[in-house]
Amino acid sequence: MSEAPAILVVAAVILRDGHYLITRRQAGTHLAGYWEFPGGKVDAGETEHEALSRELQEELGAGASLGDLILRTTHHYPERSVTLAFYACTLTEEPLAVLGQEMRWVEPGELAGLEFPPADEELIARLSSGETR
Repeated sequence: MSEAPAILVVAAVILRDGHYLITRRQAGTHLAGYWEFPGGKVDAGETEHEALSRELQEELGAGASLGDLILRTTHHYPERSVTLAFYACTLTEEPLAVLGQEMRWVEPGELAGLEFPPADEELIARLSSGETR
């Protein structure tokens, strides 16, 4: 039996005025309908920061100042394994829902009441409790 392919994903934890920016995964994608922090797969030859900058431009049409790694975690779904690297980020432009995805700014206390992928569980617990790092 072979292992599920491992995928490296980067995500931006963007906090502004006490609210986090989240987006909803679109129909036809893995975990469609779940909320997530903006980001995506790291392509071959890219660093994590390069991938996150590219993804934020593609998804939000915005540049960002990329900060420290907040959390790195691996989650095993039946069809794949995902290693997620969550980075603190500050947007340098106003974000737009470039791909037509739903986008919201939410308070930390709202996060636990929304449906996020299981891989985000530890991060959501941290952010919901007011821990920003």
